Amino acid sequence: MKIFQSATIALALSCCSIPAVAESWLDFPQGATPSEIGDRIANKYLITPHTRFGNPRAEKAPTYVTYPDALTWLGALWYAQATDNSVMTDRLIKRFEPLFSEQKDFLPKMVHVDYNVMGSVPLEIYMQRGGERYRELGMRYADSQWELPTDAKPEQKAYADKGYSWQTRVWIDDMFMITTIQSQAYRTTGDRKYIDRAAKEMVMYLNEIQRPNGLFYHSPEAPFFWARGNGWMAAGMAELLSMLPDDNRDRPAIMAAYKKMMKTLKEHQGDDGLWRQLIDDREAWNETSGTAMFTYAMIKGVKHGWLDEAEYAPVARKGWIGLVSYINADDEITEVCEGTNIKNDRNHYMNRKRIVGDLHAHAPILWCAAELVKFNRK
Repeated sequence: MKIFQSATIALALSCCSIPAVAESWLDFPQGATPSEIGDRIANKYLITPHTRFGNPRAEKAPTYVTYPDALTWLGALWYAQATDNSVMTDRLIKRFEPLFSEQKDFLPKMVHVDYNVMGSVPLEIYMQRGGERYRELGMRYADSQWELPTDAKPEQKAYADKGYSWQTRVWIDDMFMITTIQSQAYRTTGDRKYIDRAAKEMVMYLNEIQRPNGLFYHSPEAPFFWARGNGWMAAGMAELLSMLPDDNRDRPAIMAAYKKMMKTLKEHQGDDGLWRQLIDDREAWNETSGTAMFTYAMIKGVKHGWLDEAEYAPVARKGWIGLVSYINADDEITEVCEGTNIKNDRNHYMNRKRIVGDLHAHAPILWCAAELVKFNRK
């Protein structure tokens, strides 16, 4: 149910079909500004205990910091920096401190793409505030993703022998997880190997799983364009391209794949700004985590000039305002698809639980808020 609504926001949304260029598309109505929304979602994160895979109401308690928490943490740090909110940054860093001591067992092991992305958080803290222990911890997560363990399986060794991460699975989720930690390592060190190997990995995934229309099946065994799965690819390509040097040999292929995906996504956006749980299925329900990731990817594209502003800025604006209408009075985003494994069954996707306050949506809306704040300051 859409809870955070107003006549002003509804009017703004109805006008989104009119091309909005330059700064006009960033002129959001009261209650929908990036700073208002970013403050609400970041502060909500700060008072939310660690979740089990993003769900604050999960029956089982978490045993380690799972990736939705890590990526929400990262988004909150980006947002705090974008808004010069040093108090928020202090609180986000203070939240990390126990992981060096009494909560150290909550640090994920360095054995999986969903675990290793945790290293992005200490690296961001290091880049913003310093602290060698943050750098060392984050870099261990980045480096271990390419350091073949002694007990590696044959398939893992085969990927490593070709220069890819031994953690490669060719799952659509991976292309945000891998590229984010490797991009953070590149930003921290300036060493090209991190960003170059992330780009090489991305091209391999694109060659393996991108469909002719630019979208991605959940897997070859599940030929459905699931929104959040596609969201990881969209956001991953945008994040990688924003840091990838112009002379990287893989950049043209990634850019072409990104633009192809954005074109198809634009065609499937709903009139209310949302994308559906199954992107191309008119009967599917509006899903917020995928929508937030698509919106983020388009904001980045317009900001960096990869996408035509007159064509895509209204799409990004409509996505943002649509998302805002799904925030409830408790500062939680509604209509978030629960964790979803692969299954060759349309009803499997159509009947997924819709979680309230799941961090799979809180993370990308913070990424969006940070980018929109920075965009407004250009």
